[in-house]
Amino acid sequence: MSITLTDIQAAADRIRGQAVETPLIESPALNARLGGQVFLKPETLQRAGAFKFRGAYNRLSQLTAEERRRGVVAFSSGNHAQGVALAAQLVGCPALIVMPSDSPEVKVEGTRGFGAEIRFYDRFTEDRVAIADQIAAERGCVVVPSYDDPHIIAGQGTLGLEIVEQATAAGASLDTLICCVGGGGLIAGTSTAVKALSPDT
Repeated sequence: MSITLTDIQAAADRIRGQAVETPLIESPALNARLGGQVFLKPETLQRAGAFKFRGAYNRLSQLTAEERRRGVVAFSSGNHAQGVALAAQLVGCPALIVMPSDSPEVKVEGTRGFGAEIRFYDRFTEDRVAIADQIAAERGCVVVPSYDDPHIIAGQGTLGLEIVEQATAAGASLDTLICCVGGGGLIAGTSTAVKALSPDT
């Protein structure tokens, strides 16, 4: 499941005009506190409110016409759900999202608002992956995981491209990249891009 800088650059071409190029913001307060130059990348400004849209759109934009007709299924309690739902709306395919029954209402409504169908499950007694696989088998749709997919990782890696480009434009060299880690898709893609473009980071 390895990806390269070339994969991330191709993803950047695909999502251009769809994803927001979020700003790289310098934080004077953190600069003073830490004695260095600190930049933040506010992906809350991304479409659907999170970086997840990058990977979702990169994946869905590569569906064949037949795959788009049959649609996609994903599993998520929130950000990936909304990212896939919006990406599906934009590429013109149906989306079904498997969500825990106790998902935050704002995430459920956001996912519905982008036109996705929702299948609720009990996170304590049911397996979301098994449910998604069963739906995919029944409907012939494509499963879109939230992180362990090379197209998703490459899409998330576009964030790393932007970080290096924006830092360079600001005249800053990057000593360290600090990135949140859940499933690992964001750090995998972002670190691949940053390391390729800024080897000393």
